[in-house]
Amino acid sequence: MSDEEWERFLRESVSGAAAAPVEPSARAREVERRLRERSGEPAGWRTYTPARPRRRTGWYVIWLVAAVALLVVGFFPQHVVGWFGGDDGGQDGAPSAAGSEGSREAPGTEPALRPTLAEPFRGSPAARWADGAAGITVPPAKATGWMDAAQVERALRQSRDFLVAAGLDSSVLRGERPTKAITLLNPHQKDVQEYLRTALSSKAPAPETDPLLLFSRFRPEQARLVGDVVKTRGRLTYREGKRGAVEVTADVTFVYPVTPAGDGGRDAEVVRTIVRREVVMSWDDPAKVITEPGTMSLLSYALDMTNGGCSDVTGYFVPPFGTADEQSADPARQVDPYDRSKPIDTSDGTTAAGNGCATATRS
Repeated sequence: MSDEEWERFLRESVSGAAAAPVEPSARAREVERRLRERSGEPAGWRTYTPARPRRRTGWYVIWLVAAVALLVVGFFPQHVVGWFGGDDGGQDGAPSAAGSEGSREAPGTEPALRPTLAEPFRGSPAARWADGAAGITVPPAKATGWMDAAQVERALRQSRDFLVAAGLDSSVLRGERPTKAITLLNPHQKDVQEYLRTALSSKAPAPETDPLLLFSRFRPEQARLVGDVVKTRGRLTYREGKRGAVEVTADVTFVYPVTPAGDGGRDAEVVRTIVRREVVMSWDDPAKVITEPGTMSLLSYALDMTNGGCSDVTGYFVPPFGTADEQSADPARQVDPYDRSKPIDTSDGTTAAGNGCATATRS
């Protein structure tokens, strides 16, 4: 070894070599071990780490399904009600949807409860029907035939006004002249005007001139309405008819609870007279048909009735109080007056279908 190498060896032995490894202290080794055990960088002593939000995908799905269900109920109530036993709702007494679409089946059976003065619709599907005009569904209006949408809307409204004036007006129900309804009929339609003159003036009208085909009437000395509510269920539909006319068809069932006129006791008998009418009305183009503004022509009218009388035509409903007319009904012919799934027999266009003299399965 040369003298220079020996001197360098002595210096490095005292001061240490620059590249020589340094043994870490015990504290350094502990810190290094903790860092290896942790993932990521250590949090500072004044830092804040927010909690990780929990996923709520399940709740989002539930709310989405509920929102879709509400939309379906809002836009298609008749279908939803139909899923639970026809178009007349369940058995819990809640009001049922109006007949915006044709019924697919008869409403479900009710408990066999007799009507009373306090509850005239007890034991009847009509207990969940709407009151008066509210039960007659009017469809949205759109331009049809010679009418624009606004004119169609007015024609539909006036068509319902005719049904209200003919079947719900309290004075007409007491047997008075149906003046409001007549003002909506085309005065130039000769056959209808002749029908009105004969039907409303004759003491013994024929079946084809029976005023009950269009108007609901009771003899005030025989029967009176229980309360002031008549339950209804039905709808209007429309299409383009002949010569561009707007043809409106009404199919409505009326339920009239009545009691004998002279019986004012709490236990007075209550009978429900059930009437279904189909009336086809034509709102004609005045450029093609002689008519008056705000009036329509009648194309056909037909009637089904139960508990309205089976004897000779009198021009008034005759409820079968007690045993009256009991022998007149045909036990071989049975009819459910609340079944709107079948059409009225309108083969002759003007005469009653005759179901009033069948045996009703319920009232």
